[in-house]
Amino acid sequence: MDPSVSASDYFGSIIAEYDSLIRRAVPRYEEMSARLVDYLPDRPERILELGAGTGNLTARLAERFGTATITAVDASLEMLDATRSRLGDAAGRLKTVCARFEDLAFNDGSFDLCVSCISLHHVRDKGALFGRLRRWLAPGGWLVFADQFRGATDEIHRVNWDGWLAFCREPGGCSDDEIRELLEHAEAHDHYEPVAAHFDYLCAAGFERGSLDCVWRNLIWGVLTARTPG
Repeated sequence: MDPSVSASDYFGSIIAEYDSLIRRAVPRYEEMSARLVDYLPDRPERILELGAGTGNLTARLAERFGTATITAVDASLEMLDATRSRLGDAAGRLKTVCARFEDLAFNDGSFDLCVSCISLHHVRDKGALFGRLRRWLAPGGWLVFADQFRGATDEIHRVNWDGWLAFCREPGGCSDDEIRELLEHAEAHDHYEPVAAHFDYLCAAGFERGSLDCVWRNLIWGVLTARTPG
């Protein structure tokens, strides 16, 4: 993969095989997505989704929260088009924003819930992003996201990383070319940090320390929760 190719262009180029690839490249993907939804608050009316992809999580949100408006953000216009197509009749409650997370701007208190699934590791300055999310969320609002994390030590990270590659190489998994492209993409665009570092950033941003939790974990993936005061 050419390192000059942006993450959005890369994902836009693989949209046809994205849904298949993510299940062959992310162990227990469906379980992780389901656990993320399990930990969402009961009745959010204004939802922000960072990194809509092809709408896998967006569709779950639309089904569970039948009156909520969903603002779906992705840097790939092709992904947002796929998301809208996936939602069917619920697309009337969907707003789409084609932008990098770093370039977003919303009014304070605009959302009750922010969710994301395997997207925030593309952001280098997570502390700055969490600070803006803290302002965009209403008092008592939740941030719940699944992502890829570095292990707490190099040794732990190596075991997790090797476990991921072993999964990719299982029969019916990823091809050698797909694995090569995934590794090149990770080298060019991914910024992994440990769960503990995310908790530090979230606390510094003003999220409640007592709400911070890693509610699901498998290899380099996990699901984190955080709530704003109020």
